[in-house]
Amino acid sequence: MNGLLLLIPVALGLGGLGLVAFMWSLSSGQYDDLEGAAARVLDDDDMPAPR
Repeated sequence: MNGLLLLIPVALGLGGLGLVAFMWSLSSGQYDDLEGAAARVLDDDDMPAPR
């Protein structure tokens, strides 16, 4: 029983921290351009242009 008195607030705190991090990522625009990120993976900028 004493373990629950410690683990429940810790679990709630970690859940709240995860929620705050997720809300921060939403507000900073991390999920705005999902298609562009997928296209950048396929783009090959590091290879020199053929002559």
